[in-house]
Amino acid sequence: MKVTWKQVATWRMRRQYVHPRTKRSASEIVGRLCGVQAQVWSAAELAVALRQTTPDGDAVDRDVADLTLMKTWAMRGTLHLLRPDDAGAYLSLMADLGNWRKPSWTKASGVTPQQIDELTEEVAGILDGGAELTRDQLVTRLVADKRFASMEERLRSGWGSVLKPLAWRGALCHGPNQGNKVTFTSPAKKFGSAWKGIPEPDDAAPLAIERYLGAYGPAAPETFDRWLTLGSTSRPKLRKWFASLDHKLTEVDVEGRKALMLTEHLDDLVGAAACQGVKLLGHFDQYILGPGTKDDALLDSKHRASVSRTAGWISPIVVVDGRVEAVWAVDGKELVVTPFDGVRLPMKDLELEAAHVGRANGVSGLTVRVA
Repeated sequence: MKVTWKQVATWRMRRQYVHPRTKRSASEIVGRLCGVQAQVWSAAELAVALRQTTPDGDAVDRDVADLTLMKTWAMRGTLHLLRPDDAGAYLSLMADLGNWRKPSWTKASGVTPQQIDELTEEVAGILDGGAELTRDQLVTRLVADKRFASMEERLRSGWGSVLKPLAWRGALCHGPNQGNKVTFTSPAKKFGSAWKGIPEPDDAAPLAIERYLGAYGPAAPETFDRWLTLGSTSRPKLRKWFASLDHKLTEVDVEGRKALMLTEHLDDLVGAAACQGVKLLGHFDQYILGPGTKDDALLDSKHRASVSRTAGWISPIVVVDGRVEAVWAVDGKELVVTPFDGVRLPMKDLELEAAHVGRANGVSGLTVRVA
């Protein structure tokens, strides 16, 4: 089965609510996207709002408050918004990776696998009653125990390196902020029956793969793993997980590149017309994070540095006919677009998109300037 990259882009934009946009809730959008990166909270809000027909800047906060979204460390070790009913599948595969059991991790962190096991058990017990503790409150409780006293500096680190394995194992997730302070709580206590726990990896993998291919397919197993773990899953295990879904998958040829697609979506993909038009998406958007910034069918490699910046920053992107062809930024009342290689962008389309960005950001009267 042969398809073009433009057909793939059309199908992905439809599945990801990039075009056409949707009236669905934040939780529904996040579920379809297999999570939304929330290292920068405004990026998560914008990712949802720009996909809505009428941008709702409060949608994310409302669904977090309604407990239909949770915030925790997930894919690639970064903070994500996830639906609590399917979060366990993604977390299971991160836990299965077992980074904290590797000598290199112990050397870098100064924390042994045994200490992580003890810490996981202790934190689960502390939070079992449904407490919502700030980092300071949680760490103060922990370092009173001599087993964890030497870990105080690392536990207080805003990067959360030592706490991430606990999130992947379901011992904690983020609770509501207290002012500008994050809190931690138990996902089981916070989300009740919506939290399905952490399944075994072989049970979790088919669900995670199906969800991923349902938004970012067709894709190779290695592409899925780059999104999930930055390519750290063992090849035999990855092959086994995909083999378990053989009855649901079809291989397609995308202009010479072999990739896998859920068979149930094949007719929609084959019937997709080549996409046309301009869309503006925000920083850390899943449209580029899902396939990865190294996918040269989506982003020319010579322009990758304009999108994937220093310190892991991902720029807001301009999608033209399915490809990333420019970046943008808001400067006061001006939306500044920087095209790649002198790509000509229709000003009318940019102005319509700028108005949508303005509504999503709560800013009126944005004008467009092409740099």
